[in-house]
Amino acid sequence: MFDKVEKFKSELKALEVKTKDELEQFRMKFISKKSVVSELFNDFKNVPNEQKKQFGVALNELKNLAQERLKEVSSALENSDASSENVGALDLTLPGMANDLGSIHPLTLTKNKIIEIFERMGFNVADGPEIEDDFYNFTALNFPENHPAREMQDTFFIEKNPDKVLRTHTSNVQIRLMENQKPPFRSIMPGRVYRNEAISARAHCFFHQVEGLYVDKNVGFKDLKQTVYHFAKGMFGESTKIRFRPSYFPFTEPSAEIDVSCFICHGKGCNVCKYTNWVEIGGAGMVDPNVLTNCGIDPEEYTGFAFGMGIERIAMLKYQIDDLRLFSENDVRFLRQFQGSF
Repeated sequence: MFDKVEKFKSELKALEVKTKDELEQFRMKFISKKSVVSELFNDFKNVPNEQKKQFGVALNELKNLAQERLKEVSSALENSDASSENVGALDLTLPGMANDLGSIHPLTLTKNKIIEIFERMGFNVADGPEIEDDFYNFTALNFPENHPAREMQDTFFIEKNPDKVLRTHTSNVQIRLMENQKPPFRSIMPGRVYRNEAISARAHCFFHQVEGLYVDKNVGFKDLKQTVYHFAKGMFGESTKIRFRPSYFPFTEPSAEIDVSCFICHGKGCNVCKYTNWVEIGGAGMVDPNVLTNCGIDPEEYTGFAFGMGIERIAMLKYQIDDLRLFSENDVRFLRQFQGSF
């Protein structure tokens, strides 16, 4: 009897299972109710009394060994099957997959370039809240009570009485800057703004602006022209020319629209410039004395200029993009075109 136990132990230790059929044969021989281990337990009654204790220990060791070996060979067989399936499903003749890197969004590229240009001219970057109250978004900027921008068809209102809105421009940052600090100021304010617009290729309910403010003693329109001139050359090329067209904004006086010479056709005429050789990029003007007064700054002592332009507008011109919606759709086919730009 003891010889049988030792024989089965040796057999279990040397056993190798390579297929599921062999695993089933192993289970039937050593684990099932009709296994050799069960037969030995049935013969336990025939063992002399003085050997029962020793034989019982040997039987339990054989039973435990059989169960351990079953777990080992089952696990090894499963791992072997998984490896075989993976190898079979993998075409080793295919080229390796490229380790593609992400790219910076074209709006971020454009914004960073704008910031870089103005920082070289001594401007710093200021930021402010996107949810704003009426004073900072309209009243302090000299908007009259009946101005269309104050109506719900143009502006997203969060609350009424008192009014809280999604800012329609980053000029609110200018007001907060002038209200909380003392001149001189030389800052730009890039950020997201919101308008109640129907979404189309040329308009969106949210977009990005960068505005600039310079307030100091004896600041004149010539300083504004030189600032815009250096920005245009840095953004669109050294051959770029600028022009100012008279316009109206509630918060600047005098006010002007900013045009740059078309850098696509270079005077030959194209669809972008509508055959005029000029492309509008933004608006600007001298800060209205009422705005300075609203912020606690003496307009008799200080003057300043402000300007604003759409980051999407500049990106569309720079990259010749014809649909504003592409910037917010996250289509990787579009975004991958700008890897390494600027």
